[in-house]
Amino acid sequence: MDLKEEKAVGGDPSAHWYYISKGRAIKSLLGRVPISALLDVGAGSGVFSKMLLEEGRAERAVCVDPGYEDEFIGRRRADNIAFVRSVDTVSADTILMIDVIEHVDDDVRLIREYADRAAPGTRVLISVPAFQFLWSSHDEFLEHRRRYTLTGLRQTVERAGLEPQDMRYFFGLLFPAAAASRMIENRDGEAKASKLKPAPSWLNASLVAVHDIERLALFPFNRLAGVTAFCLATKPRVAQAKVAA
Repeated sequence: MDLKEEKAVGGDPSAHWYYISKGRAIKSLLGRVPISALLDVGAGSGVFSKMLLEEGRAERAVCVDPGYEDEFIGRRRADNIAFVRSVDTVSADTILMIDVIEHVDDDVRLIREYADRAAPGTRVLISVPAFQFLWSSHDEFLEHRRRYTLTGLRQTVERAGLEPQDMRYFFGLLFPAAAASRMIENRDGEAKASKLKPAPSWLNASLVAVHDIERLALFPFNRLAGVTAFCLATKPRVAQAKVAA
């Protein structure tokens, strides 16, 4: 999760409708499977790890981001969460890569960097911005390289040696507005900026409620359209990997 994007919303990102809704989508995908150790790659402030820890979904978490400054690492540490720039080993049973792989030239290599060091059976949850035609100044501001369809994301994940288990789009209700906004922006040549902004409390609560409805009614079946694409994958068991080879 990009720190630039978190700063754009102002205040605590965990109180913003976008992060609340996305966090709940993440929890829906992960289900109630116990998480002993969570590795949050490109974690930013660790907003999603904190949500999982606070609700008892995870016992401990390591947030890794090469952009952390010394002051950030020194102050943002607790008994069950740590912030580091890199890790030598991967002992987590669950890995988050939330809005990360679109930032690098070689997305397969980044996923494989962690997947190869993980134990067989490790779950990896990835989210990315969806649909290249939705490209905007928001992507340029955040230094994205690309956006994805579910098909493209599946191919990337499989090339990295993982087995996709569940793939879905989210923020489907925002999709028409996002498409219209991109058309206007392309015509007017809007300057680079984040699309996420602070929201008044009434709007914030309303958007959370709307996306709660989407998450319950549409999200489990949405393979059609959305602003975000998710993939929940696993590292194959040794026996399965040999068969596939």
